[in-house]
Amino acid sequence: MTAGEDSAEPTPTNDGQRFDRLPETAAERTVPGRATRAEVLEWWDDRFAVPPSTFDEHSFWEKGAGKIWAYSGEAPSPIEIEGLGLAFLRTRQEHWKPTTNAVQRFGREATKNVIQVEGETATRFLAGEDQEVDWDGDWGYLIVTHEYAGEPEPIGVGLYLYGELRSVVPKGRQESLDPR
Repeated sequence: MTAGEDSAEPTPTNDGQRFDRLPETAAERTVPGRATRAEVLEWWDDRFAVPPSTFDEHSFWEKGAGKIWAYSGEAPSPIEIEGLGLAFLRTRQEHWKPTTNAVQRFGREATKNVIQVEGETATRFLAGEDQEVDWDGDWGYLIVTHEYAGEPEPIGVGLYLYGELRSVVPKGRQESLDPR
């Protein structure tokens, strides 16, 4: 090294073409802004009261800016493949957002910020319509359930603001159903 050379290594950055495993804690974080496993577990517990142990068999990965995936198992990190497990959570934005896949897979464990809809309300939600509903819980993202065979079944993610339940069911998964 000669005088004037910068001895500092470049700061690692997020590479949108590969999956990188989330660090366990903030102390292990090397990529600025990357969520940690502890933060992901805390968010699901705080927002939906889903116990962290629910995810004991899963590892979490980031591909793209804040797109978190859950994978049941282990894999080398980083890894350049198209998909790994299921799309799970969006971070690197003001409010983290669970994906429909994650809510349908893990939402049965939720005991907080869950709204059950029936009949025409459920039908309109699945069709992607926003609608006024009564809710005395928190604003923000909710797990929307519908009763099937006597049990609440997660059907998607809703965004509750100003007395309105906004459907965030992806357009490709919206359905027009008979409201019976």
